[in-house]
Amino acid sequence: MIRMEEMDRSVTLAQQLEEPGGPVLLVNKFDVDAADVDQFLAAWADDAAYFKRQPGYISAQLHRGTGGSCVFLNVAVWESVDLFRQAFASPEFRAKLASYPSSAVASPHLFRKLTVPDICVA
Repeated sequence: MIRMEEMDRSVTLAQQLEEPGGPVLLVNKFDVDAADVDQFLAAWADDAAYFKRQPGYISAQLHRGTGGSCVFLNVAVWESVDLFRQAFASPEFRAKLASYPSSAVASPHLFRKLTVPDICVA
């Protein structure tokens, strides 16, 4: 079973899930033992297929650290916090967490785009 750790020391994912609005970007950092990478990738692919079928899902991309790193970064776009919360809280998804290797640690957190003048727009 995967272990969850908060990415932000001040704001929990549970608190973020209470805030309405959208769109929202889910960033989930995973740390996995090298021996468990194949099991992790299979579990993540199964989760991604589940999320892809859910209302409000827009896209997802998994990244792996370079140089033999076993740190992975999932970046997923959702139409709203409400729709992500529904998919994340479902018993079907919760049951899938048992497929992850015991070495896996996840740190999910929600983000929104910001505008920075002359650099980026929301």
